[in-house]
Amino acid sequence: MEAIKIQNLPPGVDCESVAILKQLNKASRALGQLKGEVSKIPNSQILLDTLTLQEAKDSNEIENIVTTDDEIYQASIDEAVASVTAKEALNYSNAIKLGLEIVRNKGLLTINDISRIQHIISPNNPIRKIPGTVLKNPITQQVVYTPPQYYDEIKSLLDNLERYINLPEFHDTDPLIKMPIIHFQFESIHPYFDGNGRTGRLLNILYLVQQGLLDIPVLYLSSYIIKNKSDYYRLLQEVRTKGSWEEWIVWMLKGVELTAKETIVVVNKIKLLMDDYKKKIRGSFSFYSHDLINILFKHPYTKNSFLERELKVHRKTASSYLNTLSEAGLLTKVKIWKHNYYINEPLLRILKER
Repeated sequence: MEAIKIQNLPPGVDCESVAILKQLNKASRALGQLKGEVSKIPNSQILLDTLTLQEAKDSNEIENIVTTDDEIYQASIDEAVASVTAKEALNYSNAIKLGLEIVRNKGLLTINDISRIQHIISPNNPIRKIPGTVLKNPITQQVVYTPPQYYDEIKSLLDNLERYINLPEFHDTDPLIKMPIIHFQFESIHPYFDGNGRTGRLLNILYLVQQGLLDIPVLYLSSYIIKNKSDYYRLLQEVRTKGSWEEWIVWMLKGVELTAKETIVVVNKIKLLMDDYKKKIRGSFSFYSHDLINILFKHPYTKNSFLERELKVHRKTASSYLNTLSEAGLLTKVKIWKHNYYINEPLLRILKER
């Protein structure tokens, strides 16, 4: 097919049409509500481990890297039992955390930062310097898009993208409108030999944190993309071939709205479950502490060493606490290989139902 030339940002079209602004209002309201609900959890950092792994699972699934909830949560506490696909999910989760650290420390997202993140997702696949990369229909193997081929052009487009991400005056419009534009541009530059899709989806959430629209990365659009995968690829392509920016931006903003509402439900269920566990453990056991609750909700799977490290107790004491909670029906004790693990089954169900 005829080569499509990707232009520098900002787009030379009206990005504030009536349809876009109408959907922007809905997305902004839902995102603001999500930010508020997350702030009600005393230690919202516990959501990082649980929800980043869910996003990792979904984002990898878009690339046909499939794993189960149980596999990723087992792998998160013991890589020795991790499958190849579960390790891919862990890499993605670690990339999110690195990105969050970068955004918090620098307030910027440079191309070098994005490359550091991409290297965790897909090591040894740097910015392309050798031409020949094409994107094909996975079924027909027909070439559907040829990204920029030469390093100088790729680098020039990435430099432009970096300014667009970090300089508000470069395009004076709402950050939520800019997010789909950034995602389209990154995916169309397709700068790396591998890991572009996952890195681009991760860039969405990091940009929202950078812009102060969320405090921690808990809104993940990969589940929305999985449910509407054909629309996702169609709309990306129609921006390239038809300049259909409005439909693409509206579609992504709709994803922000729906995903924010779904995540609010998940966050509230987790909060209610935490409150229930606090009440039951505090009312029945002398070893209750906030730190203990945080441990039980940071990972659906818990092991002795977590309590030893976080509570600074002896291994036998940690084992006694966990066995007591298991006997009370608050945790489920399982043996995997030679080790005992304790599962917060209600938390795992909430995450699976998501």
